[in-house]
Amino acid sequence: MGLSLDQTAESMGWSGPKLSRIENAVQGIRPGELPQLLDLYGVTDPEVRAALTALRADSAKSGWWHAYSGLMRPTYADYISLESDALRICDWAPLLVPGLLQTAAYARQTIAGITTTRTPEEVTALAEVRMARQSVLTRPGAPLELWAIVHEAALHQRFAAQPATMREQLRRLLDTAELPNVTIQVMPLDSTAHPGLEGGFTLAEFQPPLPTVALLENTGTATYVEGEDTAPFERAYERIRATALSVEDSRIRLIQLEEGLRK
Repeated sequence: MGLSLDQTAESMGWSGPKLSRIENAVQGIRPGELPQLLDLYGVTDPEVRAALTALRADSAKSGWWHAYSGLMRPTYADYISLESDALRICDWAPLLVPGLLQTAAYARQTIAGITTTRTPEEVTALAEVRMARQSVLTRPGAPLELWAIVHEAALHQRFAAQPATMREQLRRLLDTAELPNVTIQVMPLDSTAHPGLEGGFTLAEFQPPLPTVALLENTGTATYVEGEDTAPFERAYERIRATALSVEDSRIRLIQLEEGLRK
């Protein structure tokens, strides 16, 4: 609308710092204030207004993960919030089994291996967070739809201290793939080149008109992309999915890998 922060704040009867805090997710917005702000911004689409009203109501709630806020980076807490509201998650995982599919033992081993500063107690708590996140796959009414593509290299990981960990993890993948809302594909070691070679990413899809969000993670950092800017990631995911083994062939490969660890 071409309004500056100060102009908007003055029109709303707010201070500039209050609007800044709201825009930076430091302070929430009250129920009666949101319609006024939407009117000021010329937002008339009833679906958009309804979606933002629902988000405002959700933002006032404290998710279960807030009990672990002292342990988690804010970007991780943000992602768990997005995950809890998403209709569908599409995950490309070239290095690790996705968190929604991990066993507790695998989570502890990988968290302990990746981190350089966590105590054993903190590692256990963070593994608990991963296990709690998985409830979205079996929540009543509308379980999260998950499409996960895992590179076979991640499935060849071995844990010398706990050799049964990977076998149990492969069994978890096979069992979870039986859920009607979960699809798992394996990217074979001998696949052709594909866009996923640049790194892993996650796509979170929501009830329209809310935009799709892409998450890219690296050591200690996380980047979110949303709206039209997610189109390259969506195209890349389709090519990755087409390059991976079919769902049935992926199941066979997982069985083969699990049986190989029993010998």
